Amino acid sequence: MSDAPADGTRRAAVRALGGLTLVAVAPTIAACAPRSPDMPAFATTADALRTLEALKARPPKTLGAWDLAQVLHHAAQSVEYSLDGFPQLKPAWFRSTVGPLAFSVFSARGRMSHGLAEPIPGAPAIAAGQALDAAVDRMLAALRRFDAHSGPLAPHFAYGALDKKAFERAHLMHLANHWDEVAAA
Repeated sequence: MSDAPADGTRRAAVRALGGLTLVAVAPTIAACAPRSPDMPAFATTADALRTLEALKARPPKTLGAWDLAQVLHHAAQSVEYSLDGFPQLKPAWFRSTVGPLAFSVFSARGRMSHGLAEPIPGAPAIAAGQALDAAVDRMLAALRRFDAHSGPLAPHFAYGALDKKAFERAHLMHLANHWDEVAAA
């Protein structure tokens, strides 16, 4: 039995899927506006550290479901889990298909979009009303620990295996996405 027909069918399916992906992804990319120039910079870890260090002196308000301490603890969890392992992973098929595609779209447009009140799967709940200084310190420590880390990284719960540069980009886009619900005090 020849593999040619199956191979041809497989190629046709991949081409069709690729076309559908472009049709689905192109409007999403085209609809993305660049960040406002008055928003904090999260292009590098150093930018994020500067923004976070300034929070204690002049804390902004949040407009979403979570207060700023919850946002920072959540973002710190994500960074810590990239080093120590996420508590719950999406199925392997998801982490090898849909997850990497989503990360590619986010990375291409330079901006992440996700449910801003959704916890990391399997992560402990983060209580509202915690001290902001402790949340800032945790986030700073997590980013510094990640920056200094030279060993292997845990697979992302949705995106799968990412190298350090890609994980850094994911963390910074994640933090910037949450900043969509932060307003100056």
